Amino acid sequence: MTSSDADPRPVTPQDAWEALLTLDSPTEQRHPGTADLDTLGAEGLVRTILGADAAVVTAVQALAQPLAGLVEACVGTIAAGGTVHSVGAGTSGRLAVLDAAELGPTFNAGSDLFRAHLAGGDAAMLVAVEGAEDSAEAGAQVVAEQVRDGDLVIGVAASGRTPYVRGALEAARSRGLVTALISANPAAPLASLADHALLADVGPEVVTGSTRMKAGTAQKLLLNALSTATMVRLGKTYSNLMIDVRPSNEKLVARTVRMLVQASGAQPERAHRVLEEAGGSVRIALVALLADAEVPAARSAAERFLPDPARSGDPAGIRAAVEALRRHG
Repeated sequence: MTSSDADPRPVTPQDAWEALLTLDSPTEQRHPGTADLDTLGAEGLVRTILGADAAVVTAVQALAQPLAGLVEACVGTIAAGGTVHSVGAGTSGRLAVLDAAELGPTFNAGSDLFRAHLAGGDAAMLVAVEGAEDSAEAGAQVVAEQVRDGDLVIGVAASGRTPYVRGALEAARSRGLVTALISANPAAPLASLADHALLADVGPEVVTGSTRMKAGTAQKLLLNALSTATMVRLGKTYSNLMIDVRPSNEKLVARTVRMLVQASGAQPERAHRVLEEAGGSVRIALVALLADAEVPAARSAAERFLPDPARSGDPAGIRAAVEALRRHG
């Protein structure tokens, strides 16, 4: 996670008032069904909040087509050696940081693939940094200093107007980079700066303006689907199993052996032995088990069929490697 060191300028009352006037988002409207919110007991509150959350999934599912377009753009960027950058502030930025951080242990994907930039830097992950989101200059600085030609920049902003995100998107577009916006405002002002605009219409929040609620949930779902689909297209899975997992603790080592058993039907003891012979490479061990081949032959086959998103139906290359071994040994 990275951010610009530029200090945000002080926000004047006039600035705040002008921002309020331009903030036209459903999340800022009062929810017609929660006017009595503070009169409810615990069960009533919970039912009201969860009932409102039910609309989020429908709103996100409506974006399947544009999300698929962004997935392909991300796949193309990474396959060409580029990085996907997400830029956000507050809840939106923290969700982007969380998603990027979790790709490491799950898909062995480092910051060279997905990188998140949070307004206010690392400290803002735990404690809000007042005014950080209001600096368009800081967002532009992130792009100038940490984004390379060929990279892709995604702005994450519930309101669709955050100055920090605007600065980043403007700077990215000025360099001809592919841009995207993930927002909970169907009329997001920043949508005009995005080649791919994902605008989830989640409606008013249960607590007016609290975008950590439905808007945050929608952004979390979109970020999860985006990064996961991108990793699958890049060959990080075989079937629905993680094959590029980084076994950094006992749980992940056990999960790796279990995955090999699930994929091949081999006994756990054999799967563990083959994994050790393969030097911990799940891909090589899986090819060996599926083809009933020795590890050196499996290694050679796996190296001939490296992950490639252009290989239809087999981006990981596992099926092609196994078939080659079965045909030619």
